Amino acid sequence: MNQPVTDRIRWTSADLELLPESSNRYEIIDGELLVTRAPHWGHQNAIVNTAAELRDWSIATGLGKTVPAPGVIFSDTDNVIPDVVWISKERLAIALDKDGHLTIAPELIVEVLSPGTQNERRDRETKLKLYTERGVQEYWILDWRVQQVEVYRRERATLKLITTLFPSDELTSPLLPGFTCSVARLFV
Repeated sequence: MNQPVTDRIRWTSADLELLPESSNRYEIIDGELLVTRAPHWGHQNAIVNTAAELRDWSIATGLGKTVPAPGVIFSDTDNVIPDVVWISKERLAIALDKDGHLTIAPELIVEVLSPGTQNERRDRETKLKLYTERGVQEYWILDWRVQQVEVYRRERATLKLITTLFPSDELTSPLLPGFTCSVARLFV
């Protein structure tokens, strides 16, 4: 007999506090617990490089802040840890809770794909839907294995795939005036 959908376990922020310390990353989307193991070196390298490029631009312009792996608590049943975020100074001024977690969407979220169908579905479907619903303006999905960047931008209240960039391409964004970066630099 199938269990009714209404009887499924809905994880909350309080439940996360009860989980044991580990090298796993725990996130909740729509009350569903998502567990990710420690990522590959290439994954982490792409995060560091992306954060460095965005941080350098942020310091030069003074327009916002870049942070790798911040906690973003949209609600009691939507807690995520994006790989990198960029948030304007104006939004940051109203975005943090007393524990230092973002409670509203940063303008830009970057996720770096981890191998596996389930991991890719999480970033390309589940998180894309969540980030669309929560008002993220731009979403980059990096794939360090093939060295490409998928750029999603908000169009008519939805994050739409605008372009896929490769190592010989330049990454720019209307969200980040004057920002330009060779895609290859994100994967060196």
